[in-house]
Amino acid sequence: MAKILIYNQDTNRMETFYRDENDSMPYNVNRTLKVKEFRGSSKSNILWTDKRTMQAWNSQRYIYGAPIYVGFAFKRPYEGGHGNQSQHYAGTAFDVGQNLTNNQRTVLRNSAKNSGVWGYVEPVTLSPTWVHFDRRFGIPACSAGGYPLIRQGSRGNYVCIAQDDLNTLGYRTGGLDGVFGAQTNTAVRNYQKARGLSVDGIIGCNTWRSLQADVVGTGKTNTTID
Repeated sequence: MAKILIYNQDTNRMETFYRDENDSMPYNVNRTLKVKEFRGSSKSNILWTDKRTMQAWNSQRYIYGAPIYVGFAFKRPYEGGHGNQSQHYAGTAFDVGQNLTNNQRTVLRNSAKNSGVWGYVEPVTLSPTWVHFDRRFGIPACSAGGYPLIRQGSRGNYVCIAQDDLNTLGYRTGGLDGVFGAQTNTAVRNYQKARGLSVDGIIGCNTWRSLQADVVGTGKTNTTID
């Protein structure tokens, strides 16, 4: 049984669902994306994504008109496996089509690009043996891309990443719920002070880079919430 946190952009609220591995993901239609497919190789008891990503998947699956094999989707930062500001940690990215021929992957990649539902479709030069697409949102805090700036009052799956990082590092946020409240703000400030960063409680470019560099691939700790 997985606990799944979904950021609903339509209501600016975090929603919580409980699903078995063979159940469909929340907001998925026609059982085209099961929990175990979204989970991939993650061992986490808690998963997160957002409503628009699930809607983008529904549209992509409808346009493509055939099953899409999912090799990798969700990961928590401490599990690693991707770049430091990968959208897989946000639950908005899919690496798919590993079981297809090159020509079939070209058809799927073009379908994703032409669909208009994804924020980014990776070029074949970067992923020749799979197709990557994601539904990232927000203005990147760093000019090179990545996660958006978040602060007290923010909600969403990017807040989940920050809370996960902070708790794993021992800076307790009072929960893992995707809501940037007062305790998360205090945890951010304490982390920033300890790392010699500007102490403002805002997770912008420098704080994101520091948090992810400290956590990605390091493994779960006794303060990680799961």
